[in-house]
Order: sequence, then C-alpha cells, then structure tokens
Amino acid sequence: MNNPFIRRGVAPLLAALLLTACATPDFVQPHVATPTAFRESQAPAAADVEVAGVDGARWKPAQPAEAQPRGQWWLAFNDPALTALIEEAAANNANLSVAASRVKQARAIAGIAEADRIPQVGIGIGAQRARLSPLESNLPQGTDTEARNSYTARLSASYEVDLFGRVAAGVSAARGDAATSEANFRSVLLALQADVAQTYFRLRALDAELVTVDQTVRLREESVGVTQRRFDLGDIGEFDLSRARTELATARAEAIGVQRQRATTEHALAVLLGKPAADYVAGPSPLLDASLMPAIPAGLPSSLLERRPDIVAAQRAMEASNARIGVARGAMFPALTISADGGGVGGVFSEVFKWSSRSWVVGALASMPLIDGGRNRNNVLRSEAALEESVGTYRQSVLVAFAEVEDNLAGLRILAGQSAQIDAAVVSARRSADLAQKLYDAGRSSYLELLDAQRNLAAVERSAVQLRGDRALTTVALIRSLGGGWDAAQAGTTNLAQR
Repeated sequence: MNNPFIRRGVAPLLAALLLTACATPDFVQPHVATPTAFRESQAPAAADVEVAGVDGARWKPAQPAEAQPRGQWWLAFNDPALTALIEEAAANNANLSVAASRVKQARAIAGIAEADRIPQVGIGIGAQRARLSPLESNLPQGTDTEARNSYTARLSASYEVDLFGRVAAGVSAARGDAATSEANFRSVLLALQADVAQTYFRLRALDAELVTVDQTVRLREESVGVTQRRFDLGDIGEFDLSRARTELATARAEAIGVQRQRATTEHALAVLLGKPAADYVAGPSPLLDASLMPAIPAGLPSSLLERRPDIVAAQRAMEASNARIGVARGAMFPALTISADGGGVGGVFSEVFKWSSRSWVVGALASMPLIDGGRNRNNVLRSEAALEESVGTYRQSVLVAFAEVEDNLAGLRILAGQSAQIDAAVVSARRSADLAQKLYDAGRSSYLELLDAQRNLAAVERSAVQLRGDRALTTVALIRSLGGGWDAAQAGTTNLAQR
C-alpha cells in the first residue's frame, strides 16, 4: 500500500464501499394522523356499541394486513341470487381479467429482476468457412490462400457482484410492484363484488318502486272509472273528470320513467357480468324488507380497516419507490462483473472436443461513470421525488378510507331514523287516504281533497321504497369501505341497518 498508484486506485474503491450501506435508504413508515375511534360509531344512536379492539386498545397505527382472512362477505345477505351473480362476475368480468393480466406481468418482471442475482450461463456451437487475405494471414502479397472450415463450441458465464446493492434494490422494487399489482387486483375484485351487489339491490329497489307506482296507476284508473260514471250521471262537473284523467296520465308517465331506470340498471348489471346487454334479462324481484340486511359491526378496530386493498397497494408502492432510490444510487458506484469463457476450436468438428483444441479466458471488469452530464444525479432526485409522491398517495388513501367509513356509518344511522319516520308517515297517510275516500263518497269533501290525500300517500309509499333501497346500497358501501368483510370473532350484535 506504499505505492502511490495503488493508494490512488484503492482509496476511491474503499470510499465507495463505505457508502454501500446508504445506497438504498431504510424504509420509514410515514406517519398518518388517525382518529382514536369512528365518530359516527359513537353517535347517540350507537351509544351502546363497544368500539374498543379485542386487545383493549381503541385504535392502533394503520399497517397493511392483506394476509388476514377476508371471507365471502356477500353470504351474509343470505341471497342465493346475489351469490350466483358475484361468482359469475368474478369469472367473466373484463376489467377483472385486465387486472389479473397486470398481476401476471408484474410477477414476470419480478422474475426477470431475480434472474440478475444468479450467474448467467450460455452455450454456443458454431461452424464457419472463411478465406483470409494474405495480409490477414501474415503472408507475402500475392500468396494464394485457401478457404478453411472451423468449428467452435463455447461455454460462457458472467456474474455481476452486487457490491452496492443495486441488483438487490432492483429486485425489491420489482417485488414491490408485483405486490402493488396484486393489491390492485384485490381492489378491483372488491369493487366488482360491491358494484354487483349494489346494482342488484338497486334493481330490486326499482322493482319494488314499480310495484308501488303500478298500484298508484291502478288506483288512478279506478278513480277515472268512478269519476266518469258520476260525470255521466251528472253528479260532478267536467273539472273533476279532467283532474282524474290528468293524475292517471301522470302516474303512467312515472311508471314509464321507473321502467327506464330499471332497464338502464339491468344493462349495467349485464356489463358487470361480462354479458351483452341485449342477452341478459333479470326477472322482477322487489326488495320488500330492509330488515334482512346483515348486521355490520360498528366501531371495528383499525386492523380491519387495514385490510383495504387500496391502502395495501399504496403501501407497496411506497416500498417499491424507496427501493428504486437504491437502484438510482447504485448506478453511481462501480459495477464489478466477473466473466469466464471456455471451449474448443477445430478444423473439423471431431477436433473441437479434443484437449489440445481447448481455449479459455477469465476476467473481471470494474466500471463506473465519470462524466454523464448529471444523468445519474437527476435520476436519484427523480426517484426521491417519486417516493414523496407515493407517501402523499398513501396518506390520502388512509384519510379517504376513514372518511368513507364515517360516511357510510352516518348514512346507515340517518337512514334508519328516516325509515322509522317514513314508516309512521305511511301509516298516517293510508289512514288519511281512507278517510278522504269515505268523505268524498259521502259528498262531504271535494275531489281535490281526495286527490291530495291519495297523491300524498303515493309519495310517502314511494319514499319508503326508495329509503329501503338506499339502506341496502349503503350497507354494501360500508362493507366495501371496511375492506370487504370482518372477522366473526370481532363482529358485534349491533345491526346498523336496523337502528
């Protein structure tokens, strides 16, 4: 080491070796402010719900827990038709197929990155016929040279010594991308399942609304018939008959509008199932009872929320971005490649494998950039900025997840209160309509009073049906916002759809 040339050559290498540990930075989980509990789970309507976790802690920092059992959450609805639709969609949906293909691509890319960690070995066998010029053969000019045959068989190997973790960082980044794709696939799958369930319940709610609207149409038809007979007898004037006909036409128009909505919803369900809209027909199945909605536990521990695949995808994307910083930094350090090549060369093929025909070469090459115009430095800056972006995406995903759970908890709580009030209103409206009909038949009230009572009853009954559908859709939305299910051991007895 006293030789100054040796010192000059080794010193930079030793300095670079000291930087090995910091080529890939340690991944630091970003801090995200999370609530101690869902505020909506502690609302007055849910004051009796236990919100603490099974370990006694109310909440803990969010961490991906994609490996937790998820379960077939739609079975909780106890609806064979819904189960069949979700299974059919999972088998035939085009978007899910696209997501699955992306997972395969990402896994293949990870396999390509893994290949850089092992020696690359190849074999080659060749034959050629060549005639060299006298100059190339080191002979006097004008000498006649002959064409010759030559045969070769070579075995070569090369291996990059991962001194500074560049290869390992590339593998980590590729694995992170594959894990991100898998989480995105689960996110697409969960979205598909929830979309099928919501579209199915929306279709059933429209069927129930059609039943209500058709009842109103029949009532209006009966009213027109009675009014026409009374007009023919001279008991009433033409004004009452015109109003009755107007109300009948309006009710029929409303029925046609609901039928249009049902057709559009049926077509949307067909697309989710991977079928042409023209080939799919869903039979009527009115949603008549919202009390059949499953019990959704309130105040679940944060470990359940961690199962959301979109948060998992954001987490894995952060880890991949962090690993790419190591790849970018590693490109600034020396790369050491060891190679070996050996084989035989002969004038005839049988001589190729003779010991006297052998040839070999072994070498090592260390290389690093000297002048690159700032390419590598800017690549490091870009990788660091990409990590900052992924951190922001992760934080936003967590905040949105909590907000969605709060929204759906509030939605179920408020819809339950609305439903209780609308049920009472339906009872009162029916009583009012009965009394108005009797008073009108007895000639003690005008047709306008009867019409107003009937119109109010129809509106209230239709609102009750719509609320029933909204509660079903919100129940599915809550399950989706919780990551697609819950553990039976943590499930409480509170049914938010019935409160």
